[in-house]
This record gives sequence, structure tokens and C-alpha cells, in this order.
Amino acid sequence: MVDLVGDLRQLCDVALRAVDPARAVREHLRVSENALWVGETAWNLKELRDVLVIAAGKAASPMAQAAHESLGAMLTAGIVVTKSGHAAGCSLPGNFQVFEAEHPTPGIQGARAAGEVLHLVEQLSERDLVLVLLSGGASALLPAPVPAISLSDLQIVTMLLLRSGAPIEELNAVRKHLSRLSGGQLARLAAPAAVAALILSDVVGDPLDVIASGPTTPDSSTYADAWRVLEHYELLSRVPESVRERLAAGMAGAVVETPKSGDPCFARVFNRIIGSNRVAALAAAQTAERLGYRVLLLSTFVQGESRDVARVAAALMRSVRVNGEPLAAPACLLWGGETTVTVRGNGTGGRNQELALAAALALDGLPDVALLALATDGTDGPTDAAGAVVDGSTASHARALGLDLHAALRNNDAYPALATLGALLHTGPTGTNVNDLLLMLIA
Repeated sequence: MVDLVGDLRQLCDVALRAVDPARAVREHLRVSENALWVGETAWNLKELRDVLVIAAGKAASPMAQAAHESLGAMLTAGIVVTKSGHAAGCSLPGNFQVFEAEHPTPGIQGARAAGEVLHLVEQLSERDLVLVLLSGGASALLPAPVPAISLSDLQIVTMLLLRSGAPIEELNAVRKHLSRLSGGQLARLAAPAAVAALILSDVVGDPLDVIASGPTTPDSSTYADAWRVLEHYELLSRVPESVRERLAAGMAGAVVETPKSGDPCFARVFNRIIGSNRVAALAAAQTAERLGYRVLLLSTFVQGESRDVARVAAALMRSVRVNGEPLAAPACLLWGGETTVTVRGNGTGGRNQELALAAALALDGLPDVALLALATDGTDGPTDAAGAVVDGSTASHARALGLDLHAALRNNDAYPALATLGALLHTGPTGTNVNDLLLMLIA
């Protein structure tokens, strides 16, 4: 008999190994004779004074560790900021400062780390090279609000946008225009030093100016865009007055815009994506084929409300099971991306747990099917779960236990329901972050 849940867990493990950030960093760093190579770009070591590291994001710890292993004493100093609990096992020399900070809402530790980054980049020369190692979560982990905006103001804006269901592009358009580091401004401050950024993408489509709020890339958004986001979600009257004043001043030209394409501050900046959702999805797809499944990678651009995406996934699985379309069983359907949740209740959960819960309801009674929804960083929403695994019997199991899954879904309370059902997926912090994966098996 096919063990669908066991196979799903195997595909999950393979996908995570494929986007190991330490390996990706090591593959892009090397020293050859008198040159330091970052990807295909080289710097003459005789012309460099200092080589410094700034690592920010949920994968910052293994990325910084890999950089140190590759370059060793060549690194003058480093600053590492990652999510609380994600620096376990990090072993770096004393010239590295390591911060564990708050996420997804920015906090005091992140602000301290951002202050150290500002101090570091403001004293660089043209003989310095800054190796920037970016991964998802850096926007919240490295807050550096402009002087007119307090950390508390930034926390309020972030929480309001997160609860509104705004996609990451819109959330970051706002954050970039309240920050001193985001939206290309790290590159602006670091100039005339050279900047080489190795980037692990956690954004659908891998847009460089959205990943980690694009601190080293030209910003395509404007103050007007940020204003329109708040307007669209009816948040203008709810955000702090200082935020409205800052955005209005930006639109009026009273404060400088984030740097755009062609700005001279990017003349010595090199950006390279070293890992993405597609890499993880392809690895899972190849393994599923080896396990004997017919495989269809549907997309790595999936977005939308979690419960709506779940119903589409369940409909596809039902079509395979009943009609053999879009391919015959045994089949593996998979996709990647990042859904959102518009919070209407007061429960506990995350976007992948909510997706799995909604899928369990939509798959009720369908035999020989199973679905795994995974946040690749290992933490789905403000919980200790990475997601969940459900099948066609999950809803009936819930009824037998007296659980009302419909009520849990209405209250955005997926976590306790799935915990009772033994359906939660716990990976612990994975050290990587490349959006979410949805894996579907039909026997």
C-alpha cells in the first residue's frame, strides 16, 4: 500500500535540502590567486581594504557561517540578524555581531541591529567591499525607521498591513518609504564602497526590489504607491499621523525618494539570486517521479487567500481522482508561492495551516489523497509549526473527536484544531526561506 503521508514528508525534506542557503553561498564564493570572486564578478584583493558581511533574514545565520568558512580571516567584520531562535548552532568569530530579532513585527533587537548596520555602512570607502547576504524576513528583522517615524509607529503599520491580507509587494512598498535602509538605501549609504549581494528569494517571481525590501537594488515603488496601498486597505485613518505626514511629504517632493534605476549609487553594486521557490519545487518534482508518480508542477506564482487557494487545490485533486485529469493517478501535483490570510477571527494559525484546514474540508470523504502545505522557513505565521498534512479522512476524524472545522476556519483558528488531529507539520527552523510549497498526492 502506498504511504502518501510518508511520501509527502520525503518530498518536503528533499525540497528543503535543495535550497540549503549555506551550500548556495559556498557555491558563489571563492578566492583565486589575488582575486575574490562573488559569482562571476571578481575583486582584486590588493585593492581592497576591508571585506565586511551584513547578513539579514531568516537564513542569515547559515549564510554568514558559509561566508566565514569560505573566506575566513579575509573578513574584517560582520553583522548577522535573524529571527529569534534561528541562530542556534551559529559559530562565528568575535568580529561578528549576531542578533536574534523580532518577526514578523519589528522590535527592539532588530532596531539595535539596524543601528549597527547604519554605523558600519556610513564609514566605508571606495576600497571596501560589503558582502550582503539577504533572505526573507529581513524587512522586519532590520527596521531602521526614518527619524520622523518611531519604532512603535512602524510596528502599528506592519501589524495593520499583515492583518489586512496585503501581499508582500504592497507591504514592502510602504515599509521601504518609512526606512533608512530598505528600497536601495543600504546601497546609497554604502557608496562609494562595492556591494555584492547574494539573495535567497522568498517572493513570488523573485523581484529583486521586493525581496527583503530590496536594500541593495533600485526601488520601483514610490511614496504615492505606498499611500495608495494604505488607501486601498482603508488604513489611512488608522496608521499613526507621522506615517501619513511622511508619505505626504514624499509625494510633495519635500523628502528624497528611494533610489531608482540609473542612480549612481548602484554603479558598484552586484545582486545575484542564489536560491528560490522554483529550485525547491523542481527538486520535489524530480523525487516524486522517482517514487513512481506522474508529476505536474503547476506554478511557482500562486497567490491569493489561503482558503480560496485550498478549494482550487482540492478541486484539482478530485479531478485527478475521479476523471484522471489533468493527469492520471498515481499523481503528484505541486505548486509554490505565498498565500495570504485576511484575519477576521481571533484564533491561532498561519497561512499554510489555514490552507490545509480548508483543503481538509474540501477533500472530505475523497479516498487515497493527501496534501502537505509548507512554509519553507519552518515557521508558519506566529506558531511553531511549518504547516500541516491532511487527507480525505481528516474531516471525518475531526467529527469523531467533536471538532468543528468550519468554526475553526471562520475564527482563523487552524493551529489547535490541526494539533488535536495530529496533522501539524513541525520541522523546526530550517535555516532557509523560499516561500511556501503545496504538495498534493493522489494514489
